[in-house]
Amino acid sequence: MHEFLQISNNTLFVYYLFSNLIYLGLLILAIASSAAHQRRLGSIKLERVKQSPFVPPVAMIVPAHNEAGTIAEATRSLLALDYPEFEVIVVNDGSTDGTLEALTEEFNLMQTDMLHVTQVESKPVRGVYMSAKEPRLLVIDKEPGGSKADAANAALNAASSQYICVVDADGVLEPDALLRVMAPVMTDHRRVVAAGGIVRAINGCRVEKGKLKEVRLARGPVEVIQVIEYLRAFLIGREGWAYFNMLAIISGAFGVFERDLVMKVGGYRPAAIGEDLDLVVRMHRYLLEQKKDYHISFIPDPVCWTEVPSDVRSLSRQRARWQKALIDVLWRNRDMVFNPRYGRIGMVALPYQWLFEMFAPWIEIIGYSTIALAAYLGVLSREFFLQFLLFGYLFATLISVGSVLQEEITYRRYGNWRDVARLIAFCFLEHFPYRQLHMWWRLKGTIQYFRGDFKWQPMRRVGFQKN
Repeated sequence: MHEFLQISNNTLFVYYLFSNLIYLGLLILAIASSAAHQRRLGSIKLERVKQSPFVPPVAMIVPAHNEAGTIAEATRSLLALDYPEFEVIVVNDGSTDGTLEALTEEFNLMQTDMLHVTQVESKPVRGVYMSAKEPRLLVIDKEPGGSKADAANAALNAASSQYICVVDADGVLEPDALLRVMAPVMTDHRRVVAAGGIVRAINGCRVEKGKLKEVRLARGPVEVIQVIEYLRAFLIGREGWAYFNMLAIISGAFGVFERDLVMKVGGYRPAAIGEDLDLVVRMHRYLLEQKKDYHISFIPDPVCWTEVPSDVRSLSRQRARWQKALIDVLWRNRDMVFNPRYGRIGMVALPYQWLFEMFAPWIEIIGYSTIALAAYLGVLSREFFLQFLLFGYLFATLISVGSVLQEEITYRRYGNWRDVARLIAFCFLEHFPYRQLHMWWRLKGTIQYFRGDFKWQPMRRVGFQKN
C-alpha cells in the first residue's frame, strides 16, 4: 500500500509539473507573439486597410433562440461595426418568445420569395426576410434545430460573402473588432483560413445601446475567477498554440472562417455538443489530408465581450457541457492521435488535449485521494508535500499572475488599479479551491457524456450593467 501511494503521489506531482512547464512555455511564446503583433499593428494603418477595395466581404452569422429581449439591440450593434462590406444574417431558430416579432418591428422586415438552397444540413426554413430600413440585414426563420450549429448552417446556406463570422446573440463586439480579426487574412489570404479573437467577460462593465462604455471588473468572486481563466486560456493558451499553428479551437463567440472551406468539410455538425471545437478539428483534418499549406490564427486584441455565468450552478453546467464537447470531439477524431499523417496536430496538439484536458479530472481526483490517504496513514512525506505546494500550486498561480500582468502591460483594459489588484489576489484562489471544484464539474460532465445525457442546461443571465 505504501509503495502504491508513493507511486500515485509522484505521478500526480510529475503530471502537475509537466502541465505547468507547458503553460510556462506557452506564456513565453505568447509574450513573444504579442510583442510581434504589436509591431505589426504599428505598421498597419487600419484606416488605410478599411478603404482598400481588396478587403473581403464578411457575413456576420447570429444564431438566436428566444432572444427577444436583446436581439434588436445586438443586431443594431453589429450593423454599426467599422468594416467596409459585410452582411448580418440573423437566424431565428424556432423561438417562442417573439424574437422574430422584435426584429420585424425594429427593422421593418418583409418576407421575400428568396430561394434558400440547402448545401449543408439544417432544419427546414420557414421564411426569409429582408429589411426595408437596412439592406445589409437578412433574417432567416427556421424550425428549431436544438443547436447553435444547426442555426449556423441555415445561415451558411444563405451567405454570399467570402468569409463568415459566427457571433453570439448576446455578445458585444468592439467597433473595430472585425477589421482587426480580418487583418491576418488580408495580409496572407492564401494561407490564413480562419482567425479567432479574444473573448472577455462583460460582467460588471457598463453597456449602453449595445456598445461598451466602460470596462470594470465584476464584484462577484465567481465572475472574477472566470476573468482570470479567460485571460490565461486566450492570452497564454490560444496565442501560444497558434504560434505553432496548433490551435484546436476558435471560440464560437467570435471567429472568422473561409466560407468555401467550411462548406467543404460539411459545415457545422448539427449534433456536435461543442460546434466550435468540432469545426476547427475537422478543418485541420481536411487540410492536412489534402496536404495544404495553411494557418489558423489567433489575434489577441479584437475583442468580443460576453456575459459569463454569475452563479455556481450555471458555471458548473457550462463546464460540464464543455467537458462533454471535448470528449465528443476527441473520441470522434481518435484516429488522428499519434498519426504522422496529421503532423503536429496529431503528434502534439491532440495528445495534449487527451492527457491534460480530457483525462485531467480523473488523474487529479485519484492523486488527491491518495495524498489524503497517505496523510491519514501518516506516510505522507513532508518534502513531497512542500514540493507539491511549490510546483503544483505556487508555480501554477504565478503563471496566472503572469497572464494578468501581460494583459495589463500590453492591453490595459482595466484602468482601475484596484481591479488589477483584485485579479492578482484572486489568482491565489484559482488553483485552490477553485481548481478542485472545476475538476468535479468536469468529472460530472464525463459521467454525463458516457451516460448519454446531452441535454442543454440553460445559464441564468443577469444582463448588462447600464450605469
